[in-house]
Amino acid sequence: MSALNVWIVDDDESIRWVLQKSLTREGMKVTSFPGAAELLDAIADDAPDVLISDIRMPGVDGLTLMQRVRAARPELPVIIMTAHSDLDAAVAAYKGGAFEYLPKPFDVDGVAELVRRAAKKREVADEPTPEHGTTMIGEAPAMQEVFRAIGRLSQSNITVLITGESGTGKELVARALHVNSPRANKPFIAINTAAIPKDLLESEFFGHERGSFTGAATQRKGRFEQADGGTLFLDEIGDMPADLQTRLLRVLQNGEFYRVGGVAPIKVDVRVIAATHQDLEQLVREGRFREDLYHRLNVIRIRIPSLRERPEDIAQLARHFLARAAEELKTDAKRLLPDVLQRFRQYDWPGNVRQLENVCRWLTVMAPGLDVHLQDLPPELSGGETPRREPMPVMTEPRAAPAAPPTAEPQAVHTAPATGEPRWHEQLQRWAAAELAAGHSAILDVAVPLFERTMIEAALAATHGQRQEAAKRLGWGRNTLTRKIKELGMGEGEPD
Repeated sequence: MSALNVWIVDDDESIRWVLQKSLTREGMKVTSFPGAAELLDAIADDAPDVLISDIRMPGVDGLTLMQRVRAARPELPVIIMTAHSDLDAAVAAYKGGAFEYLPKPFDVDGVAELVRRAAKKREVADEPTPEHGTTMIGEAPAMQEVFRAIGRLSQSNITVLITGESGTGKELVARALHVNSPRANKPFIAINTAAIPKDLLESEFFGHERGSFTGAATQRKGRFEQADGGTLFLDEIGDMPADLQTRLLRVLQNGEFYRVGGVAPIKVDVRVIAATHQDLEQLVREGRFREDLYHRLNVIRIRIPSLRERPEDIAQLARHFLARAAEELKTDAKRLLPDVLQRFRQYDWPGNVRQLENVCRWLTVMAPGLDVHLQDLPPELSGGETPRREPMPVMTEPRAAPAAPPTAEPQAVHTAPATGEPRWHEQLQRWAAAELAAGHSAILDVAVPLFERTMIEAALAATHGQRQEAAKRLGWGRNTLTRKIKELGMGEGEPD
């Protein structure tokens, strides 16, 4: 059997080098390209077994490249990789025909196995990039699994069960499944089973005929009829009464139901997406939920992680919610100082993403200045009187107030002639010792962002804002620098 022929296109030389080294070690023939133009020239005469492409590149981006490649080589499996992980990118990759969506950083050993699987599957769907957008944010691995699931289900009408704690965004996932499905142009109807009185639920679901009960002055269509051709989202399905569970099971089986007081069956074509924060398996064991209905709903399950399981997403989510609240209230967006972000990451967030959004709205209204300080936080986050922390030295002598990101021109870093170590490392040691002696934890959450911000600002100043050169001076790839700038809130995170 001949060696697999793999092509790699990425404007980051370090990524190309790592992949080429790893795949070559696995016995594959690897050719790399710095951009889409070079690859398109080559693919006119030849084609690999598998193509690996970055999604964001100067000139022709990865999704456009994939469309052009598939027009010429529809059988070629394409793996899309990106350092900018979001739902729209995942869905666009899958619906554009990608074999797999690979968020950076990735396990190089896993890439080889992925390439082998892609080589075995020579046919993928040829669909255009979706025009719909949804606001879902998350670079945590658990959220990437959610994005992948939505992307894989983008051409399906299958029933989905969404589980997760309250406030994690289950309805947002349901809307994303609808918007990125063949039913996108049909109705999306959401109903919260727990929010409707029990005696009104049947009429709410299936509608009623005029005169069917006291107060039924006119005929009314229920949610199933309203969602015909589209998607019906049943939130908090675990709270559904037993008699209504029986009727729902019947609808799921044959697509027919009767209005309350009706004599003629009504047939509908509805995709059902259900959600719950409860343990349905436990409810089944306790006899509070029908087992046959559970299996009807649990065809594909998507679990939404709690916010405390994805602390790396908190800063990005907070900036998004602050910007949205500022836009709604016609004011400037607030900025969270590093110690506030640290408090956000350490907080348990029992209300999950919904609570974070509400806190950001509260801060937009109540925080007195543009910069949000610890003392500006609402009571549930402030925890009473906030202890002052020793500042982390950033190439200067320690000050009495907490350290803030430097705004002045970066100072030169002097090194001790005997050892070559920066002189400020002793100050850093003293600061760390003081923090630990005071009983503080997670001190790297304070130190590392400030250190990286200082180094990035110094490199950008030295290179007059040229990010490619600044990344090289720092020993990073350009994508890494762009991602760090975005994580630290230093800019939009887009390349120059």
